[in-house]
Amino acid sequence: MIKYKRILLKLSGESLMGDAGYGIDSQRLNEYAKQIIELAEAGTQVGIVIGGGNIFRGLSGVTSGFDRVKGDQMGMLATVINSLALQSALTNLGAKAIVYTASRMEPIGELYIRDKVVKSLEKGKIAILSGGTGNPYFTTDTASALRAVEIGAEIFLKGTRVDGVYTADPEKDKSATKFKEISFNEVIQRELNVMDLTAFTMCKENNLPIYVFDMNKVGNLLKVVNGENIGTLVS
Repeated sequence: MIKYKRILLKLSGESLMGDAGYGIDSQRLNEYAKQIIELAEAGTQVGIVIGGGNIFRGLSGVTSGFDRVKGDQMGMLATVINSLALQSALTNLGAKAIVYTASRMEPIGELYIRDKVVKSLEKGKIAILSGGTGNPYFTTDTASALRAVEIGAEIFLKGTRVDGVYTADPEKDKSATKFKEISFNEVIQRELNVMDLTAFTMCKENNLPIYVFDMNKVGNLLKVVNGENIGTLVS
């Protein structure tokens, strides 16, 4: 029995690189697509937001001399590229997936309209929500939180390369310990880096739980939706 009827899955752009170091690794992309299809076939309605860091990050562009607004717009376009790649992978495997864009850019994708997305989800289609919020100065984490609240997702699934929230960065501090559950307030008090503060506050204020887990381990996504405790629940 699935635990969640409707979820918002946030994937990082960097994770799509696999071992390539840049761009999109086809093996990693197809692994993700297969896991997402498993989830949809189990009966969960799936909304997805993907970052664009494997192609371009707005803040890194600023350090290279780009205007912040232009840099963020370039980053938003990078998320559209990743979204189209995921849509292609899902479609090739027989799934029905639609790319929605925060800014108008037909025929690349349909303009994001909340009610239209919800109807698509109810019909069993996978909705890939690209282009961030359509505004500069907001991260894809914030876009994910916003879209999750808008579409009525029961939980925000943050797929990362780390298997949960730790007392410190486990890749730097071998003594770091993992939380199975932690409250929003404790995350703030401990200054843990779950996601950017704007996104985190939106989830907190709307009582939207966050589940952080390792997306790169095949099969984990379905385990999360089946209620297995393999990551960290923030609520």
